[in-house]
Amino acid sequence: MAVGCVQCGTRRNPCRCKVVGPTLGFLAFAAAAVVEWPVGALVYCFRHVKGRRIMGHPARVVYPRVNRAIPI
Repeated sequence: MAVGCVQCGTRRNPCRCKVVGPTLGFLAFAAAAVVEWPVGALVYCFRHVKGRRIMGHPARVVYPRVNRAIPI
């Protein structure tokens, strides 16, 4: 049953494996990163802290929110 599972052992669903949430989270992360990383790199040239915050947004905010929103 663990074949293809990303986060086995969670108690959120009967089979105790998460596949859909992390997969959609990664796709949302990738879509956000395509837009935010170049913008963050440009901003980083002038304002280092703000540029780092923009580039870290997909990993800090987008992926966890999508992953937690989908229980399976």
